Amino acid sequence: MPKSFFFKPFFFLYRIFFRKLKGFPRSVSSSHHASSSQSKNDKFFGSLYSRRSDLSNQTMIIFNFEGALLKSSSLFDYFMLVAFEAGGLLRSLVLFLLYPLICLVSEETGLKIMVMVCFFGLKKDSFRVGTAVLPKFFFEDVGLEAFEVLQRAGKKVGVSNLPRVMIESFLKDYLEIDVVVGKELKVFCGYFLGLMEEKENNVLPVLEEHDGEDIGFDIIGITASNKFHDHQLFYYCKDVYLVGNSDKRSSKKLPRDRYPKKLVFHDGRLALKPIPLDTIAILMWVPLGIALAIFRIIVGISLPYGVSFPILHFSGLRLTVNDNTKRESQSINSYCSLPNDKPKGVLYVCNHRTLLDPLYICFALKKNLHAVTYSLSKMSEILSPIKTVRLTRNRHQDAEMMERLMNQGDVVVCPEGTTCREPYLLRFSPLFSEISDEIVPVAVDAHVTMFHGTTAGGLKCLDPLFFMMNPSAIYTVQLLDTVSGLSCCRDGSRSSIDVANYVQGEVGRALGFECTKFTRRDKYLILAGNEGIACKSNQPLKFE
Repeated sequence: MPKSFFFKPFFFLYRIFFRKLKGFPRSVSSSHHASSSQSKNDKFFGSLYSRRSDLSNQTMIIFNFEGALLKSSSLFDYFMLVAFEAGGLLRSLVLFLLYPLICLVSEETGLKIMVMVCFFGLKKDSFRVGTAVLPKFFFEDVGLEAFEVLQRAGKKVGVSNLPRVMIESFLKDYLEIDVVVGKELKVFCGYFLGLMEEKENNVLPVLEEHDGEDIGFDIIGITASNKFHDHQLFYYCKDVYLVGNSDKRSSKKLPRDRYPKKLVFHDGRLALKPIPLDTIAILMWVPLGIALAIFRIIVGISLPYGVSFPILHFSGLRLTVNDNTKRESQSINSYCSLPNDKPKGVLYVCNHRTLLDPLYICFALKKNLHAVTYSLSKMSEILSPIKTVRLTRNRHQDAEMMERLMNQGDVVVCPEGTTCREPYLLRFSPLFSEISDEIVPVAVDAHVTMFHGTTAGGLKCLDPLFFMMNPSAIYTVQLLDTVSGLSCCRDGSRSSIDVANYVQGEVGRALGFECTKFTRRDKYLILAGNEGIACKSNQPLKFE
């Protein structure tokens, strides 16, 4: 018997696993192709895209979310995000170990396995991954061509085999989809059982109300070629357009400036999409990353800047400093002055990217500063190598406290009040402009490779640890021209709000970020369902 006979089963399993690893969908059976090809109303998606200008407000589109809108053909990545962000490292490890089995079983069975592993035992009211984490990764996977077709329709219905809690917030709040049809999860005593209901949320009355014969709506469908007519709603369509693998591969990524709603806030620890190969890297790196983070923290808090800086740089934490300040002070109004005031320390005002912003400014200046912050965990306060003082959010008390610190030396403050990961600046609180007349705006930016060092819904005491766990991270610090604040406020030439807006604009221009009017409260209402102080409501908030 030839030796190749024994290797054929292994080559067969390898081909199946390798194709799934690369994200290729399963091939459709010949009978399925035969039934689809016999329908005279089935067309290729390219023909619809070429005449997308013909669509109007009198068109209703029913589309398959993962089959037509997303470029990727694999759902494993999104379930891994749910497992890691909502369930933790152990649950994500279990899901990854089951990945070969998921590749071998049918698509429906694989979906049930992933739902069971990711959702079993999670509390329904505290599940916010679909609102705070997944929208960012969904946006990065949306195909431009399918998006442009949807934008031309008057009414849009999204259909998916995914649990509705994973997709509803993204489709309704960010893509402005009218109706979302997805699988409902079974719940017992407020906890997910990891099982999906057989029946979906019923939208048949919606279609009957907007039937084409009654009000002139043309109902068309868009779905993947290997998911042909996998939902009963597609039988209501006049025409069904099929998105093939070639359409997905050639589709362009939706640019950020084309997002219907700006993605200003998002949460979660993972900074990269956990495709299978990246998941292996993450799981293998975590033990080493924890040890490396502890080493970096010890070096940062125990050694002087001159010694710790090159060691941290060699370990992968890099710092770039751009000093754009002029020797003479430049203010909004050059005639503003306070000659009778005694000299005080310099107030450094920076945007907020991570909890380590003040520390990296100290590295850039090579001197210690006092840091005032709106929220800080007790652990971070203990480990901080510089003096940190919490603000009470009482305007009078905070002003007095900052003035005392200014008399003792230089101070750094982040008037945004909370971190923002995306290229946006939140509204600057004007309190800092009433404290000092020598204000140095500082533009900071941070780039991580694996983990975000910020969180809205998780444990804030772990923020420095996750940032230090990155194999490499880059911090950029830009010192800008000095601005006069207190003198302009006293003589009435500028209000404190004007000074704060000016500083925000200068920092935004230096970084290329867009200035917004969002506040700390807006961020926590969107991401955590509370105001950032105490959890008052678990109801999701629509992004306005």
